[in-house]
Amino acid sequence: MAIPVIDFSKLNGEERTKTMAEIANGCEEWGFFQLVNHGISEELLERVKNVCNECFKQEREEKFKNSMPVKLMDELVEKKSSEKLENMDWEDVFNLFDDCEWPSNTPGFKETMTEYRAELKILAEKVMEVMDENLGLTKGYIKMAFSGGEGNSPFFGTKVSHYPPCPHPKLVNGLRAHTDAGGVILLFQDDIVDGLQILKHGKWIDVQPIPNSIVINTGDQIEVLTNGLYKSVWHRILATPNGNRRSVASFYNPSLKATIAPAPQLVDEMNQNNQTYPKFVFGDYMSVYAEQKFLPKEPRFHAVKAM
Repeated sequence: MAIPVIDFSKLNGEERTKTMAEIANGCEEWGFFQLVNHGISEELLERVKNVCNECFKQEREEKFKNSMPVKLMDELVEKKSSEKLENMDWEDVFNLFDDCEWPSNTPGFKETMTEYRAELKILAEKVMEVMDENLGLTKGYIKMAFSGGEGNSPFFGTKVSHYPPCPHPKLVNGLRAHTDAGGVILLFQDDIVDGLQILKHGKWIDVQPIPNSIVINTGDQIEVLTNGLYKSVWHRILATPNGNRRSVASFYNPSLKATIAPAPQLVDEMNQNNQTYPKFVFGDYMSVYAEQKFLPKEPRFHAVKAM
């Protein structure tokens, strides 16, 4: 069983209807799918790979060797313990936001990642417009819902992660299982080192590496906005003894001031008098998520409803 792989270029041709249906299936049945021929050039993607790999080598690798996960792993091995590091991830990670400090010692990093993020933001909005159409919403509905009113705009951030080789992968997670808090997530994953898995029907399924594809998944806010038609899906990264897995995940999220609620059209279409999900301010949800990221998502919805 493999997650859907969709040729995004066919939206503009004779197979548009079929491609729209494939994306609808990816959203409704999987919560994860891969896009190929998505419009971002292979030349740019190669540069992203190179600058991220180089940044890890030049600016991050030595710090990771002295990080808390490595120290605690060494202690477990020294004690010959089979105990697992449950509350920690075998991950080196940093964020790229418009208003934060970026790595500065890797030639071409900022220029390449700025260009990449601009291209990816365009792709995210195209994907959301397809979701709008498939859901019967007006064009731009999701983007507008994420904006949070006049003077605000959706938030777009990028997380650059590396999962270095782990000498004892059974004792730690690469990244613990979770659902994503936000809206639409676009992942440029390693095309050699695997490790990403999603939970489907109670079983963990590998997300197969495909060179230069972009993996799309839907976050908690899309689940709320669609009144559960599209679900956020549990996923994790396995630690691996071989290879340094690169992962560049970008998040198209609501503004912290945005009020998120099920689209009225979708509540009516499901012939329900009540909304399945609460109405809340996204910033409040993020406060709950920060404390409960790796816990079941349903209590998060209840907690934010009570705020």
